[in-house]
Amino acid sequence: MRLAFFGDVIGKSGRDGISDHLPGLKRDLKLDFVVINAENAAGGFGITENTARELFMAGADCLTLGNHSWDQREALTYIVREPRLIRPANYPRLMDAPGAGANLFETDSGRTVLVMNVLGRVHMDPMDDPFGAVERELAAAPLGAVADAVIVDMHCEATSEKMAMGHFCDGRASLVVGTHTHVPTADCQILPGGTAYQTDAGGCCDYDSVIGNEKEEPLRRFTTRISGGRYMPASGPATICGVFVETDDKTGLATRVEPIRVGGRLSQAVPVL
Repeated sequence: MRLAFFGDVIGKSGRDGISDHLPGLKRDLKLDFVVINAENAAGGFGITENTARELFMAGADCLTLGNHSWDQREALTYIVREPRLIRPANYPRLMDAPGAGANLFETDSGRTVLVMNVLGRVHMDPMDDPFGAVERELAAAPLGAVADAVIVDMHCEATSEKMAMGHFCDGRASLVVGTHTHVPTADCQILPGGTAYQTDAGGCCDYDSVIGNEKEEPLRRFTTRISGGRYMPASGPATICGVFVETDDKTGLATRVEPIRVGGRLSQAVPVL
C-alpha cells in the first residue's frame, strides 16, 4: 500500500498549498490513503467544517487534530458528524470529548487503514497516558490481522517522547510520525521492527515565518516579553511537508519511507516511483 502523511496545515496558505499540490502527488505517487494533521487549518487555530471540506476535496482521506482541536467551537459538533476527523485518543475520561481518537478506514481497493492521534505530555497540557491509549487501539485492530496499515500521529513537543512512541510501536504500526512543532526533522527511517518513523513531518505553511506565523508578533514577544496581538498565519507560498510510505501487503510493515517537501522555500524532489 502507498500512504502519505502531511504535517500541520497552517491557515489559508497551508490549505491552498494542499489544494495546489496534493492532487498531483496522489496521482504521481499512486497514493492509496492520505492523512493530514489539520489542527491549525482555520486561521492558524483549530478547524471548521469549511476548512476541513477544502482538505477533503483536495484529496485527504482523514484529518487528525491535536492540542488546538477545540479552538473553533464548531469543531465540537462537527466531529460528531464527521468520522474522518480524528481527535487525540488520550483526553481524560472526565472530559467526555466528542468524536473518536482512532478509526478504521477502508480504501477504494478494500484494504483497511487504522489511524490514531495522541497528545504527548512533556511540555504540554496534562493528558492521560498516550502510550496506554495507543496500546489499546493497537490491541483492538492489530496490524496484519484487522488493519492492513496503521498510522500513529504523535502530536507533542518533545522529540524524545516522539522517538519513544516510535520504538513502542515498532513492528506493530506502518508509520509513527510526529506533529506539532511545524518543522520537518531529518530522521526519516524504518525502525528495526519495520515501522516507518519521522520525529516531525513539518508544517504545511509559509516557511518565511516563525513556525508558520507572521514574524513580527513572535519576534516582539521574544524580544520584549510584551504581546502586541494574536499570532497570524504567514500568507506567502506554502511548502507542503510530509512523509511517503510504501508497505508490504502481507505484513503491513514499511518497505520504504521518504520525506515529501513540495513548493515554497523548502521544495525538494518528490520521491521517485
